[in-house]
Amino acid sequence: IGWLLGIPVLTGSIFRLPLGIMTDKYGGKWMFGGLLLVSAIPMFMLQYVDSFLGFALCSFGYGLTGAGFAVGIAYTSVWYEKDWQGRALGIFGAGNAGAAITTLVAPTLLINLTNNGADIENWRILPVIYAAALVIMAIIFVVFATNKKPATQRTLKKLMQPLKSMRVWRFGLYYFLVFGCFVAFSQWLVPYYVNVYYLPLVTAGILAAAFSFPSGVIRALGGWMSDKWGARKVMYWVLGTSVAISFLLIFPKMEIYSPGNGIMAKQAGEVTEVSETKIVAAGIEYDVIPRDGTDYNTLEGEFVFPKKETWQEAVVQEGQRVEKKELLASGETKIFFQANVWVFTFLVVILGSIWGIGKAAVYKHIPEYFPDEVGVVGGMVGVIGGLGGFVCPILFGYLLDGSGLWTSAWMFTLVISGICLWLMHSTIHKIMHREQSKLMRQNQTKQEI
Repeated sequence: IGWLLGIPVLTGSIFRLPLGIMTDKYGGKWMFGGLLLVSAIPMFMLQYVDSFLGFALCSFGYGLTGAGFAVGIAYTSVWYEKDWQGRALGIFGAGNAGAAITTLVAPTLLINLTNNGADIENWRILPVIYAAALVIMAIIFVVFATNKKPATQRTLKKLMQPLKSMRVWRFGLYYFLVFGCFVAFSQWLVPYYVNVYYLPLVTAGILAAAFSFPSGVIRALGGWMSDKWGARKVMYWVLGTSVAISFLLIFPKMEIYSPGNGIMAKQAGEVTEVSETKIVAAGIEYDVIPRDGTDYNTLEGEFVFPKKETWQEAVVQEGQRVEKKELLASGETKIFFQANVWVFTFLVVILGSIWGIGKAAVYKHIPEYFPDEVGVVGGMVGVIGGLGGFVCPILFGYLLDGSGLWTSAWMFTLVISGICLWLMHSTIHKIMHREQSKLMRQNQTKQEI
């Protein structure tokens, strides 16, 4: 499943760079329209497959739609001045909400088409609906869009020149997190909810859509924030929040047992009575804490913070002789953490929204540093981010198999978030130190003059 979820994302990733270059050369109208039409063919053919290979090949074909992002970034940026590009690209990027709409609508459509699973083969109608949507959108776009290309046309060699800059690859790593992990979780959360919280498929799809939809819509806000306060400040906030929330999500639903406070004999003597509530030894009565027996698994959604249960169990028998300070009853402590589904959903929705703002902030950097190569740089950054959407579901599957923990996926995002934050901070620190040294040298030269 992880491979089938990732294959279309892989296609969308590897074709972003060449399609971004072609958009700079030929304009976005024909590239976008043609891309939608070509992608509709394998989507339509999906209705005929009945094997893993068939699913893989068709998903590889319709995954071309993912490359539309590079086309759109290059096409949109040529219409706006520098001060407006963050907002313009953010509004364009709000189209990611389509992923949320699919997560929300497709499971409901499948249930209706298959009569709640009774006519399972009717699932084949769904890809026909999506193929028709692609064709209709292609026609609308070609009819109403106006073609436009960058004013400065460059050779392929010059267009590829920015890829030598480490800045491009750094932007790509940020996008691997905020876009790649977003795409991965927009798919991964459905089986996550079903397996961890035992939710029905439709409910899982609705909650996964709650993660995806705000991230797409809020991207426009991220563009405005980047224009107003600067993409660097926004990225600091995004990465720091990503570290914090990923840390909170790494704790799984769990029960922890630990030795607690036991009972030791105050005097040597014979044990004359043992029950669930007391022990009598050497004429001294000791109160025993009985076990509550509450089944916290049945209280799903009724508490947020961990619950603690403490009890004592006798380790001696009637008639047994004990020495002073010998253990009469062992102490047991059980800590139950429910990983409340509503708290979990709230955190992932916030994280998805934060990543949506981060996606706009990353692409705000590109026209600032590479104004004449937005297509190729945006395409390359999109490739790296898209690879995250391909690699992450597969990695999540292997991490789950290896650790047995569904939350291992959040551990992975915690590590990536931490690396991105450290890399950005250290790079900015070096730049500021270099600029400060340069300013000091200039002041020293002026004083000498």
